[in-house]
Amino acid sequence: MSSSDRHPPSDEEKTKRRKRINVSVGILGHVDSGKTSLARALSTSFSTASLDKNPQSKLRGITLDLGFSSFVNRREVLTRDGKETVEVDVCYTMVDCPGHASLIKTVLGGASIIDCMILVVDVNKGIQTQTAECVVVGEIAVKKLIVCLNKIDSIEDEEKRKAKIVQVEKKIRMALSKSKFASLDFVATSARPGGGNDQDVGLKETEAKPIGLEKLVDILAERIPKQRFEEAKDVSSSSSKFLFAVDHCFAVKGQGTVLTGTVLSGSCKVGDFVEIPHLKEEKKIKTG
Repeated sequence: MSSSDRHPPSDEEKTKRRKRINVSVGILGHVDSGKTSLARALSTSFSTASLDKNPQSKLRGITLDLGFSSFVNRREVLTRDGKETVEVDVCYTMVDCPGHASLIKTVLGGASIIDCMILVVDVNKGIQTQTAECVVVGEIAVKKLIVCLNKIDSIEDEEKRKAKIVQVEKKIRMALSKSKFASLDFVATSARPGGGNDQDVGLKETEAKPIGLEKLVDILAERIPKQRFEEAKDVSSSSSKFLFAVDHCFAVKGQGTVLTGTVLSGSCKVGDFVEIPHLKEEKKIKTG
C-alpha cells in the first residue's frame, strides 16, 4: 500500500463512500523512542490534542497526555458470501501514549480504548525499562502486537543497519517468547529521518521522507479481524443521521467543551443540535 493511499477524504469522496470502520491503534514505547514522530508521519488529520501541543510537553520535550490523530486507508474486501468486493474506508485513530514511567496511569487510559498496538523501540537501544512495561499493558489490552524498530536512519552503513535490525529483533523475540506475543510482526522504520519538530505537520519537500510506513500500514490492515469489515457502517448516504464516536473530551477556555473522534455516518454543521445519549442531553455545535 503506497503512502499516497493515506489521504484526507475530499467532499466528493465522502458522498461516494460506501462503508467505513474505525480502528484505534495505540502507539506505546519507552520515552524518546519516536512515538510522536511515528504518529505524525502516518497521520493526515490532527486533533487539538495531538503532537505534544500541551505547553508542558513543549517545555519538557516529552509526551505528557494522550495524543489523537488519524488517517484513512481504503481496502477492497470480499462480502460474506464471497461473490463480490466492496470498498471499505478504514479510519485509523492513532493514540499516542506517553513513555515516561511516572505517566503509566495515562498510558493505561489510552490502552483501554485501543484495538491493536504498535510498540516503538529505538533500534539503537533495544528493550528499555518502559518498553517492558508497555508489553505488560499490551498483554492486558490487545491480542496482537506490532514491533516498530525505529530510527534506522541513524545507522548509515547499509550492512551494519541490517545486522543491527536482525540482532535487536532476535533479542525482542527471545524476551517475549513466553508472553502471549510469541508471534510478532516486525517493521523497521524511520519516522522522522534526521529529527526535527514534530508539531510541524506539513512535510516539506526538502525533508527526508519516512522509511517503512507502507509495510506498517499493510500489516495493520492484515491484523484487522474479518468480522470488523463485515460490521462496517454504510455512510454513503448524505441523508444518514449524524453519528460520532468520541475519543477525547476536554475544555478549551473561551470555547467550551471540545470533542475529538470519528464520524461514523452523516454530517453536521455549526448551529446544529446533537444528542449525547449517555447524558440524555442536547447541545448546540458552536465551532467546527
